[in-house]
Amino acid sequence: MTTTAPRPASAAPGAGATGPGPVAELVALLDGLTGPGRPFSAEALAALDRADAFPEEACRVLDAFGLPRYYVPAEHGGALDDFTVVMQLLRAVARVDLTVAAAHGKTYLGAVSTWIAGDPERAARLGRRIADSAVVSCALTERHHGSDLLAGEVAAPLSGAGERALSGEKWLINNVTRADLVTVLARTDEAGGPLGFSLFLVDKERLPPGSFTDLAKVPTYGIRGAAIGGIAFHDAPLTDATLVGDAGQGVELILKSLHVTRTGCVAMSLGAGDHALRLAADFAARTPAGPGGRLTDLPHVREELGEATATLLLAEATGLVAMRSVAALTAEMSVVSAVAKAAVPAYVDDLIARLLHLLGPYGLVGPGDPHGEFAKVERDHRIIGIFDGSSLVNRNALIDQFPSLARAYRKGRRDAAGLAAATTVGRSPGAFRPEALKLISTGGVSVVANLPTAVAEVRALVAEHRAPARLAALAERVGAATDRLHEEMAAARFAPRAVPVLGFELAERYELCFGAAAALHVWLRAVPTEGAASGGPVDDAWLRGCLVKVLTDLGEEVDAVDRRVHAELADALLARPAGPGAPYSLLDRLGASANVTAPGADSLPAPAPATAQEASAS
Repeated sequence: MTTTAPRPASAAPGAGATGPGPVAELVALLDGLTGPGRPFSAEALAALDRADAFPEEACRVLDAFGLPRYYVPAEHGGALDDFTVVMQLLRAVARVDLTVAAAHGKTYLGAVSTWIAGDPERAARLGRRIADSAVVSCALTERHHGSDLLAGEVAAPLSGAGERALSGEKWLINNVTRADLVTVLARTDEAGGPLGFSLFLVDKERLPPGSFTDLAKVPTYGIRGAAIGGIAFHDAPLTDATLVGDAGQGVELILKSLHVTRTGCVAMSLGAGDHALRLAADFAARTPAGPGGRLTDLPHVREELGEATATLLLAEATGLVAMRSVAALTAEMSVVSAVAKAAVPAYVDDLIARLLHLLGPYGLVGPGDPHGEFAKVERDHRIIGIFDGSSLVNRNALIDQFPSLARAYRKGRRDAAGLAAATTVGRSPGAFRPEALKLISTGGVSVVANLPTAVAEVRALVAEHRAPARLAALAERVGAATDRLHEEMAAARFAPRAVPVLGFELAERYELCFGAAAALHVWLRAVPTEGAASGGPVDDAWLRGCLVKVLTDLGEEVDAVDRRVHAELADALLARPAGPGAPYSLLDRLGASANVTAPGADSLPAPAPATAQEASAS
């Protein structure tokens, strides 16, 4: 059966799942395709999983909807003008099935280096191909080198006649066997090194017969239907038109591309978290526990559901601000993307593990059983922590920047306008300028650097009786923990490639402090100015849940009164409408007030100017 869907009629930037725009349209479409016999039904997806089969019909639905257009920037003919929208679109797909989201969304990874390289003619040409549903893959890793890109052996040397031919094998690549075009990182200087590699956008249809071989699909633990395999090139001829950027610029372009794509992975993790939380909540609500009761009547079950909800909210605050920072705080993405990619999948893994204890044996049964969806989510999500750099790789990238982060925090350096754009979720974060991407963030991270100001703003709201005193106390404790962390970061000295366990512990604590700061900033931006018509008080339960989660994971004591927020969050979770299209999201908790700027948001101090040395380093 072939299912088609209309292209979206509207594309309001920033539209949420409950408002007008492409996100609401996609959610409604998917909701209608989850019934028996439909391509997004649990039964159909379980059957594909058992057969390790690619979700072709589901991907055709997304193509017909027009999702590929959101992988193409508006200036190159697509619909991508707000990364918040793309995040919500992919989250909506992952909420139903993570395999489909990973299979379809990988085209953006394949294309993003062309957007960043900045050749408008080539970008427009690729944009047209993607809008017509061409699949693009990105071939980076090799069988014996893993994440060590500088060890890559696939080569495209320049001959004496000034021609290049591509040879070697790329392996463990998503969608490479199904792709129409492949972005390939190849060694172009025999000596290698950071300037010894280049990127080529290879059109497989234009290669002569025998110049490449698709390698067999690799069986995987999760996302079993995804086409993860490899490709071997055999003196495949390359033209000048295939070079992305300049010769020798390949590693730089890939690292900058990963600042964007690894941030985008949060959408898939959040969708998986939505799915797991909904399955567990529905299970608890319908499962008997004692005479006339349900599991949800038991206090410890509600505590588990509330803690899991707080974990998802912290993951969402981290991921949402990180995704908006791509456009709003572009120069800081070397740190922000590493934080988001390490933290958000880890939070969702923690959430799933917590809920697995709640489901007991029902969380382990396989596809085909009425309870089998949860086991599939658990398996599928494991791979997100590996995509586009593992948690260890990303934390190592964060550790490398500890000295500059500590200095920037001590000086209070931040980009005030960029921070406001990144955290005012009801507004567009602005246009993405790829040329602003940096390999290191010499100016620190504004989200964290402005945490002391955010804590002061919460105290001011308490003094005006517009926020509870307990919220201020939680915020102050997070602020104090963040101060101590940066002191330890400033004192730490780690040799490259020999980072001790302490370094990774500090990185995890930094991720928690970033998440708390992101949640505080988002909440403050949603607080109506004094006297404004707000339609009622701004909900602070979700924020208290985030802060309690952060303090708990930092090893701080949290008393029983503050932990009561878990019961509030469980109540809100269980009161939501039924169905896969109704996630528990902080965007919905913010509501209409998300368009109102917080007190002081427009009067943050400007960032300190960079010194000449810092400017040259960036």
